[in-house]
Amino acid sequence: MTHRQTMCMLAFLSRSLDYQTRSREGRAVPQDAKWVTLEKLTWKDQDGKERAWESASRKTRGKSGVDAVAILAILKSKSASFRPTVIIEQYRPPVGAYVIDAIRELEEETGYKASGVAQVSPLLVSDPGMTSANMKLVAVNVDLNEAKNPQKLDEGEHIVKRVIELDKLLGELSGSDRRISWRWR
Repeated sequence: MTHRQTMCMLAFLSRSLDYQTRSREGRAVPQDAKWVTLEKLTWKDQDGKERAWESASRKTRGKSGVDAVAILAILKSKSASFRPTVIIEQYRPPVGAYVIDAIRELEEETGYKASGVAQVSPLLVSDPGMTSANMKLVAVNVDLNEAKNPQKLDEGEHIVKRVIELDKLLGELSGSDRRISWRWR
């Protein structure tokens, strides 16, 4: 799959918004919100340290447990050569699960250094009905033959780094034996 095909596939997952043309009249924190509630979550990390996190949660989740449906278009490539990719697994309190992250802080979390930027996506939003958060996906090139630096994790970060073949990514994620979710940032 080429970078262009990957970026096109991700574009189906989110819509671009031009925030320069949007304005807000004001903000308030309603005590009787119909759709969401603000929660403070507490949990113990792998070191036994108690932690806290604020999260917005939907009040309208149905019996299925699913809030929304996203369609991932699997694009078939005639090319048989695929490069490896790296995924990062990290526990995220708002979803109560390990999250499979695309590269966010490449050097800190993996020890790898980018040799160049391949492509930058347009502005993307993942759940515009829940949050105003947005992102851009940046595809970078990494030379795995260069010397690797150690991970430079912040205190309390417990991250698993796995290098896998790009064409086996979906199978790896589908075969996971624990609850995970995808997050591209």
